[in-house]
Amino acid sequence: MENLNQNGVTTSAPVGIKLKKPESKETEIQRLLLEERIRLEKEYGVKSKPIDHFKRPFERMFTKDERANTTILFGGLTWKHEKLIKGVLQGLGYNASEIPVPDKRAFQLGKEYGNNGQCNPTYFTVGNLVQYLQSLEAQGLSKKEIMDNYVFFTAGACGPCRFGMYEAEYRLALRNSGFDGFRVLIFQQTGGLEQAEVEAGLEMNLDFFLGIINAMNIGDIINDVAYQIRAFEVNPGETDKVLDECMEMMYERMKQKKYFNFNGLIGDIVAKVPGSSYISRFVEQKMSDYYLETVREIRNKFNEVKVDRTKVKPICKVTGEFWAQTTEGDGNFNMFPFLHREGAQLLVEPIATWILYMLHQAKNMYHDRKGLKEGEEAPKATQILKKMKMYRDYKQTVAILTIAEKVFENEYNRIRKEFNNLPHALANQLEMQRLGHPFYNSRVEGGEGHLEIAKNIYYVNKDLCHMVLSLKPFGCMPSTQSDGVQSAVTSMFKDMIFIPIETSGEGDINAHSRVQMALGEAKAKAKNEFKNTLEQTGYSLEEIKAYVESHDELTRPFYIVPHTKGVVGVAANFVLHVAERMKKEGIRPVINVSEEVEA
Repeated sequence: MENLNQNGVTTSAPVGIKLKKPESKETEIQRLLLEERIRLEKEYGVKSKPIDHFKRPFERMFTKDERANTTILFGGLTWKHEKLIKGVLQGLGYNASEIPVPDKRAFQLGKEYGNNGQCNPTYFTVGNLVQYLQSLEAQGLSKKEIMDNYVFFTAGACGPCRFGMYEAEYRLALRNSGFDGFRVLIFQQTGGLEQAEVEAGLEMNLDFFLGIINAMNIGDIINDVAYQIRAFEVNPGETDKVLDECMEMMYERMKQKKYFNFNGLIGDIVAKVPGSSYISRFVEQKMSDYYLETVREIRNKFNEVKVDRTKVKPICKVTGEFWAQTTEGDGNFNMFPFLHREGAQLLVEPIATWILYMLHQAKNMYHDRKGLKEGEEAPKATQILKKMKMYRDYKQTVAILTIAEKVFENEYNRIRKEFNNLPHALANQLEMQRLGHPFYNSRVEGGEGHLEIAKNIYYVNKDLCHMVLSLKPFGCMPSTQSDGVQSAVTSMFKDMIFIPIETSGEGDINAHSRVQMALGEAKAKAKNEFKNTLEQTGYSLEEIKAYVESHDELTRPFYIVPHTKGVVGVAANFVLHVAERMKKEGIRPVINVSEEVEA
């Protein structure tokens, strides 16, 4: 057996002996590194441990045959939204229960049983689940009964912020608190519309999605209506009393809804028609007045609350990170009741804005990737058929997302119309992108992306608020980025009052103090606006009030006051409108004296 050495000289090896194949450079480097690691470990007395990578623990599934004896727990939104979601789930045949609004004890439990360095929504929501399970145990249920009879349903994500780690945090905290193996259902990891095939306990079918959307939209609109009325109610506490009654009414309505059963004889016939189940659901959604009947009753109940729109209230628009701007408890320093006590009118953000934002961003992604295919290079110019198919797929996907946007907006506006369009209209996402993009690239994702910037500009430029309050968790990466950009925005809009507040499990007094200072500026702004507007009418405040008292419709919350360009406050717009009515009726000012307006 002959071989050539490095100099080209023929060498031979004994017959039957196999020459060792020279190792590659990469193999040699790895061998040398290993030898050096072993030498250093011996020299410093270090013992290497085997690497044990984390693996998602096996979890017992929630199956269809367990549905009757299992309660689905959920939480994380306002109590209004959660009550309606509970009604939807119960109407679909599930046992469901919302978890109470998280408090500071839940926060402490989340920190005790979770990882370090998480944002406070993680600690509040994770700790809140542990706290609820501990309360069940305190009521006499064994851990086995809790494991067998309860599951937790929540949203999952894979975004750039810590929301993508919530699932792992839930499981870690449950294990550390003694509830290892408690089932957590993650929305993004389920089988979606195909779950029925695997006999899943929670079927994510069209009835489920339409029910949740209805609950979200109705919850958004009733929440908006309540905040607008509460600011001007004549009898303190009356709005909240009516709100409780109305939410109970809508909860019962959703709970009692009857869904078409495709398992019967008629269902078998209908099911043979392609797409019939989807078509029937959408037709029912668009044509049915099932929810609107109760919505009208709710409107009539709210309309009995007497309001006084001559009260001067600075309008505070609340933006920020999704959970911090939505929750209504210790998670954002109880900011909403605090602002109400301080005399502000709140303009809260509907969950619908977030849903439309996600649809809009999905469309942007497909626009950006047009002509590209996952895992492949862009097709060559000669591949005409392939390019045509990709273009067709792109157009179909964008069309579906556009239809979804329109259907969602139409359903929202259909309910809004029943409240005489008092609830605020949804902001146009394309306009929001155009406003925010020059300051914050609309393709940068995480949190609400460019929305926080765009909302600040939009609501100030549209004369819809006196100040913007941005609530976000301590150390929230996306919101911190947008806060850095807000300094450039506020430098361009000199009259803008913007204040960012980072929330955590402590620091209430400091946060409230900072908000009070900004609110003081907004109050002065609102009072000055009202004073100038009243002087412009030529009537005194007493004359305006006397006219209002003699016209009952002006004291009702669903009487729509026209918005005058350049005028922000409800009181200022109201006196302009009332003065216009008085002039048309020939009522002349009795007192034409400038006076200070006391709010």
